[in-house]
Amino acid sequence: MVLDIYGFYDKMEQNNIMLSFKGDITSDLLTSILQIMEAKLDNFQEEPKIKKKVYNVLVECLQNLYHHMDDSTAGNDEKVRSAIFMIGKMDTYYNIITGNYIKNENIPNLKRLLDSINKLSKEELKEYYKEVLNNGEMSLKGGGGLGMIDIARKTGGKLNFDFTPVDQKYSFFSLNINVSQ
Repeated sequence: MVLDIYGFYDKMEQNNIMLSFKGDITSDLLTSILQIMEAKLDNFQEEPKIKKKVYNVLVECLQNLYHHMDDSTAGNDEKVRSAIFMIGKMDTYYNIITGNYIKNENIPNLKRLLDSINKLSKEELKEYYKEVLNNGEMSLKGGGGLGMIDIARKTGGKLNFDFTPVDQKYSFFSLNINVSQ
């Protein structure tokens, strides 16, 4: 099998991808990615307010990947905690894309949460965040949806997401977030 590496490069260049990663997500990797992105944002001489917003949304997206991905066999016998992450810089916004395996049985609750977040106004998101924070309800993996609520609050936009079926047990969850400059 021969990969068209130039094709990959060209596609990344066309989509202004600054950083991409596919593989096992570990806490050490997250620390490295955040350090790299902080340096890249410094190199772009981004305004401190924009830099902070992009960095904070990036932290939430990566923590979501790390804490909420489901282990998957994804067509083979070996357990895989594999995910994908990309960040690109467009003219007026940064684009953060994540993807990870999720058990099909977990989709309805996640979809319900994301749909409900997408229906809320800025003020309603603020109140919902406080409510979730104060009611102490957490999911099995913690958080109770605070990260997703926080992403919506910080970006002021909708959470664009999709579930692509992989097999009878798993789907691939993708999240596409735009952070305005």
